[in-house]
Amino acid sequence: MFEEEQEPDFEIFSALLFNALKAITFMFFISFAMINPAAEEGKIDPKAEMIITVNWPDNNPDDVDTYVMDPAGNIVWYNQRESGLMHLERDDRGMFKDVILLNNEEISNPLNQETVAFRGLQDGEYIVNIVHYIANGAAPLPVEVKVEKLNPSVEVIFYQTLELRGTGDEVTAVRFTLAGGEVENVTNIPRSLVEQTRSGGKGPGSGPGGNDQGGQIDAATGQVIDQ
Repeated sequence: MFEEEQEPDFEIFSALLFNALKAITFMFFISFAMINPAAEEGKIDPKAEMIITVNWPDNNPDDVDTYVMDPAGNIVWYNQRESGLMHLERDDRGMFKDVILLNNEEISNPLNQETVAFRGLQDGEYIVNIVHYIANGAAPLPVEVKVEKLNPSVEVIFYQTLELRGTGDEVTAVRFTLAGGEVENVTNIPRSLVEQTRSGGKGPGSGPGGNDQGGQIDAATGQVIDQ
């Protein structure tokens, strides 16, 4: 009689390994299919061409407002949060109703910050003003203003700490011109944007704030160049 031929051990091991891989692949496919797709509702498009950030000391109760005018004369401010291609992301009112929800509990938010985002850019002059809407003390308030152009790479156009000196004080932080995507003519020559919003006009004005002797700004230091 012929003896039954034995299968080599390595062939049995290969078959077991192949079946195990098939089972793992099947389980992975089922798990992946059961994953819920990310909800599209409420999705925010983070695209921005330029960001203006205004900060003042944490836990300070003062209310500082940001005003920005584009080359077309559109002005974004707390009462007009979208204008042209500009959007005021948040109107920070100091410590007034400044709370966040954490673990179903409201806690005070110490950060004082306003941000203006640009969804697109156009050639011409832009003006950035800060206004001391409500002052709760007599001491000058330091306010940091930063302007960043984001594309094709991040470029800081302006960064400086300015002072506001009481309720109603308006300061022109910076004026700059875009020409073909390039930044030109960075100055801080005063122009009131509060007056523009009240009158509805687009003519030149001058602000009552601290930049009384504005002029050309050194891009490296952020200081006014003596003429």
